[in-house]
Amino acid sequence: MAYPAVGMIGGGQLARMAHQAAIPLGIGFRVLAADPADSAALVGPQVDIGAPDDLDALRRFAKSCDVVTFDHEHVPPDHLRALEDDGVILRPGPAALGHAQDKGLMRRRLTAAGLPCPRWRLVNGAAEMADFAAEVGWPVMLKVVRGGYDGRGVWRVDSADDAARVAADRPGVLLAEEHVAFTRELAVLVARSPHGQTAAYPVVETVQRDGICVETVTPAPELTPARAADAQSIALHIAGELDVVGVLAVEMFQTPDGVLVNELAMRPHNTGHWTIDGASTSQFEQHLRAVLDLPLGETRATAAHVVMANVLGGPASDPYARFAHCMARDPGLKIHMYGKAVRPGRKIGHVTAAGVDLERTRERARRAAAYLHGDDE
Repeated sequence: MAYPAVGMIGGGQLARMAHQAAIPLGIGFRVLAADPADSAALVGPQVDIGAPDDLDALRRFAKSCDVVTFDHEHVPPDHLRALEDDGVILRPGPAALGHAQDKGLMRRRLTAAGLPCPRWRLVNGAAEMADFAAEVGWPVMLKVVRGGYDGRGVWRVDSADDAARVAADRPGVLLAEEHVAFTRELAVLVARSPHGQTAAYPVVETVQRDGICVETVTPAPELTPARAADAQSIALHIAGELDVVGVLAVEMFQTPDGVLVNELAMRPHNTGHWTIDGASTSQFEQHLRAVLDLPLGETRATAAHVVMANVLGGPASDPYARFAHCMARDPGLKIHMYGKAVRPGRKIGHVTAAGVDLERTRERARRAAAYLHGDDE
């Protein structure tokens, strides 16, 4: 039997790292990249160039693949259904992926399933925003229903005047949510195969800055086993409820009363990058196993503490010039760069540190990420 070919729509860093995971498995790995300079297009030999909203390009690409999966959620739903009608195997399928593309659809489905969510409402205009705030109190979080990420398309509004300004700048339907007084943010990464096998990774604590994840800590410090199990159970419930195939990342708010579901991503995710160097099976290998319906891998962490810190673009225009210092100072550090041009605030790579002492491990990752960003010690 020939090795199958997995196609990934999108040529970003997720596709780049998935390609690395495909190599030891011997499977074919193809990428549909929007630009030859995309992160994955720089390293993969089997790259098609085409936009994710070009149905003809999607169809040409799919013909060379046994199964198609995703680096992002930006393929139009109508195109996904057309591919499915063509007989293309899409994992996750359009019905599942719609819940990661449309926040309103996601909130309706999770609420109907009895899963814990912030109070929410779809609103159109300042008056409806104010009505919702009268019910839950100011401040209120407003989000675009489609397309927002890394803090884009999200507004905290503290008053009716703030709401009116957002409504004027962004007319149309928005998702309004209560402002959650959370103690911290968590993420749970799970995987599910077509025949229903599931696996859950340890719960991680995520640190956000300006809407961007800058750090993950595995396992989440001081999270009781019971609360960790509850968070994993919720993520696994979502995977089954939505018929997700592949990796599912569930971002959550931890509150004194439990957890609330914040966002979903049906693909490898930034909060799972620690698994490359810190878990028995990386999230990228796990995703490939899942979409090919292979048995899922072991998910345990391989160290007492694993910390991943994102490297954001900053003053250092040539991060490679700083590698020697980072590696000499910390030989156990793992550096992953994405082949991206440096721009302020852009995710251009990440570093991972593992160890037995949490604060020491955290400091190692933070120091290296800051230095690669351009902060001098």
